[in-house]
Amino acid sequence: MKKIFSTIVLGLALGFFATAQEEEKPGLEISGSVDTYFKYDFSGESQIPTSFASDQNSVSIGMIDLGLSQTVGKASFVGEISFGPRGQAQSLVQGEYGSFNIQNLYVSYALSDVVSLTAGYMGTFVGYEVISPAANFNYSTSYLFTSGPFQNAGIKADFALADNFGLMVGLFNDWNIYTDFNGVSDIGAQVYYSPADGMDIYLNAIHGYNDDAIYMGAPGKSTEIDLTAGFQLSDAFYLGVNAATATYELNDGSDEKGGFSGIALYPQYSFSDKVALGYRGEYFMLKDTEIGDMTYDGSNVLSNTFTLNYYAGPLTFSTELRFDSASEEWFYDSDNEPTKSATQFLLAAIYSF
Repeated sequence: MKKIFSTIVLGLALGFFATAQEEEKPGLEISGSVDTYFKYDFSGESQIPTSFASDQNSVSIGMIDLGLSQTVGKASFVGEISFGPRGQAQSLVQGEYGSFNIQNLYVSYALSDVVSLTAGYMGTFVGYEVISPAANFNYSTSYLFTSGPFQNAGIKADFALADNFGLMVGLFNDWNIYTDFNGVSDIGAQVYYSPADGMDIYLNAIHGYNDDAIYMGAPGKSTEIDLTAGFQLSDAFYLGVNAATATYELNDGSDEKGGFSGIALYPQYSFSDKVALGYRGEYFMLKDTEIGDMTYDGSNVLSNTFTLNYYAGPLTFSTELRFDSASEEWFYDSDNEPTKSATQFLLAAIYSF
């Protein structure tokens, strides 16, 4: 039924594209970023198991990200591709990493001032952080970001119900793939509300098939509910919030289940147009997991990340100090012995265009 519905909606959208009145085409908009970094973990080994920036004691590259977009009348498209380790880490298809990653590739059509349709491969609507470092205040990423989806392929409808209230519903493939051999398998939704200028709140949910169920490594069903919010409390002070909980169960008919939950706060203070200081405080917990007759108690980690950014036009210099402390031995010390804590220092340069 989902396949039939998505086919009908996509056909209607393409029909609108084909019959749209021809208008003079504006030029393509080009955007993107280039980034490089140095990271040193005080254990002498790369420790913190979140996404990207994993090289230890090395001047390393992130990625070059190239985006094209255009709007003609009611129709628009976005195409974005990346090259480099930060992007390639997301390009795992059928067990192999590619030399590039498609970040976004989708088309949209505004049916009216209220309703628009979008189909293709999109950066996920779930969570606070994104793949591109240019769009994040911190260069390293959170446990919540690493545990949720990065991208969603599918078709969605956005409803601008008021100036400060919106709704999105969609059908999507399995997480992070643009070809789903299991068919369209996920349902997603987002509610947006802005109680005042400079305040944005998003409530997100996604449910369905997950080929590598979270922290289980086997096919299953997953459900994630996510709250993302941003509050510009003054000209200088901004507060970001991300909270999420996820549950999963395997598809083998057993009672095996698990999941995670967590919350992250992102206070940021701008001393001037050139200097800003930010903090990411995150509490992340793995839920109790049942596998067969075995039950594994959940563990947790408290992560503290301090980031000082200096902005020189399109170039951002980022200095980061991060302390992670877990309830169990998640890390290793300089003697390769298990330990509950890890500390790393990072320098990064991000050029945006």
